[in-house]
Amino acid sequence: MSYHSIIGKEAPAITLHNYDGESFTFTAGASGLPTVLFFYPASGTYGCTKEACQFRDAIAEKDTFKSGTVQIIGISPDPVEKQKQFVEKEKLTYPVLSDVKKEAFKAYGIGRGVFGLLPVARVTFVIDKKGVVRDALDATLNFGAHSKFVEKWLIQLEAEEKAVPVPTPTAPAATEATATATAEVPAAA
Repeated sequence: MSYHSIIGKEAPAITLHNYDGESFTFTAGASGLPTVLFFYPASGTYGCTKEACQFRDAIAEKDTFKSGTVQIIGISPDPVEKQKQFVEKEKLTYPVLSDVKKEAFKAYGIGRGVFGLLPVARVTFVIDKKGVVRDALDATLNFGAHSKFVEKWLIQLEAEEKAVPVPTPTAPAATEATATATAEVPAAA
């Protein structure tokens, strides 16, 4: 299974340990907010630290990421102890889950990264508030692209929500007389 196969479908539910050792369950649509799941190779490495900090900074600085508008969740195959050190050192403000057995990576169809050289790829999923996977970005080497990808999607989701058409009352059905009268109007020459 490839991560492409879940786009347009309900996001798989996952239960993993958060950096604090507590069990954390993500269930599609349960929060009522769009959710960003970003899977990354290893906590504390250069690219993964940059990516995680870009999400932290976006939450602090950008309206599209502010609390109550989106749920951000980071996931790597690192053990809880390493996640805790990573979160504390980088002052991350969102759940960072430990997936040592790579169960969530499998559920989301994420394989190896960089031509198979890394144990897992860097893939970010955008899930709408109904729990449907809208898109994914696989950019293991371009760690800086992920928060920009998410920001564009959050703007798109907000626009879609505002553009929901308001139901209009249905017009009364045309009567036979009206239809006949309309049909008899001569066309302009």
